[in-house]
Amino acid sequence: MIINNDSLMFLEKYLNTYSPVGYEVSGQKVWKSYISKYVDDILIDNYGNVVGVLNPNSSYKVVIEAHCDEISWYVNYISDDGFIYVTYNGGSDKSIALSKKVIIHTQDNAKVFGFFGSKAIHLKSRIDDKSIKLEDIFIDVGADSKRDVMKLGISVGDIVTYSNNFFLLNNKYFVGRALDNKIGGFVIAQVVRMLIENNITLPFCLYIVNSVQEEVGLHGAEMISYKLKPNVAIITDVTHDTYTPAIDKKLYGDIKCGLGPVINFAPSVHNVLRKNIIKLAKKNKISLQKLACSRYTGTDTDAFAYSREGVVSSLISIPMKYMHTTVEMVNKKDVEEIIKLFFYIIKDFDISTNYKYIVS
Repeated sequence: MIINNDSLMFLEKYLNTYSPVGYEVSGQKVWKSYISKYVDDILIDNYGNVVGVLNPNSSYKVVIEAHCDEISWYVNYISDDGFIYVTYNGGSDKSIALSKKVIIHTQDNAKVFGFFGSKAIHLKSRIDDKSIKLEDIFIDVGADSKRDVMKLGISVGDIVTYSNNFFLLNNKYFVGRALDNKIGGFVIAQVVRMLIENNITLPFCLYIVNSVQEEVGLHGAEMISYKLKPNVAIITDVTHDTYTPAIDKKLYGDIKCGLGPVINFAPSVHNVLRKNIIKLAKKNKISLQKLACSRYTGTDTDAFAYSREGVVSSLISIPMKYMHTTVEMVNKKDVEEIIKLFFYIIKDFDISTNYKYIVS
C-alpha cells in the first residue's frame, strides 16, 4: 500500500508539529523517529539537517531530498500599550494575517496564544482596504501594557506560528499549514519505507535528506550537499496549481491538482536525468505535468546543482493550492503518484549512466 494507516498517523503528527525556519528541531525529531526503523544510519549536522542513510559503504551516492522548514514570524517590537509587532521569518503573507490565531513560542519553550488584531469594518476607509503594511499588523495577547506582555515570557526574537492543524478535505485533499514542504518529507519517508518493505537491495548509497532553512535561501541544502558530496540529487517540493481563480496560465504554466506530479525544466535541472525520469514515468504509467522555471527553480534543486563542481540534479514537484497560507492543499492522488515515481526511480536507478554533456 502506498499510504497506509501508520503513514497517515505520521503525516498528521509531522504536519502538526511546528518547524519554523531556523527552529526545525521539533519537526525533525518526528521525521527522524519515523525513518529510523528503515535506514542503516542517521546523520545530523550543525544546523539540524537530518539524513537517513541506506547502504552507507557504497562510493556512488544518490540523494532524495525535501525541506522541512515552515514560514513564520519573529516578534520585532512590543508597544507600551501591550501590542506585539512582527517581522518576517521566511515568505509569510501579511495579507492573510488579520484575525488569525497564533502561537508565540517563547525562548523559555512556553507557548502563548494570541491573534492578529483587525480593525472593525465599520471603522475602515477605502484606503485601509487597498494595502496592508507590515508595520500595521499586530498581535493581541490580552495584555494592557508592555510589562504585561513581558510577564508572559514574550520578548523580541520569539517565533510566531499559526495554530492551524492538518485535516483531510472531501477524502481527497490533504490540507493544513506547512505542507510546503513537509509533504515532500512525507514522500521521501514513504519511499524508503517501500524500499525496505519490498526487500530492495541498492547498488549505491542512498541519502534521504530532510533539510532546513529552504525558505530563507536554500541554506540547509547548501550545507548538506557540501557535506555529502552526492553524485545525483533528486529533489521534491511543491508548485502552484494554476487552476485556482485569478492565476494567469500564460505566466505561471498549466498545472492542476490531481493530474500527477510535475517535472521541471530549468538550467539547474540536468537534461539527461530529467529525460530518464520522464521515460521511467511513462514506462510505469505515471502521468506527468510539465513546468518551465526559466532562470532557476527557486528550490533546493538549485543549491545541489550548483554546489562544488556541480551535482546532477532534478526536481519533481507536487501541485498545491494556496501556498504559504494556513490552508495549503495537495491532492492525495498526486502524493501517491509521486511516491510511486520516486520508488521506481530509486529501485531502477542505473549508476552506469554517463551524465557528462558531449560538446564537440
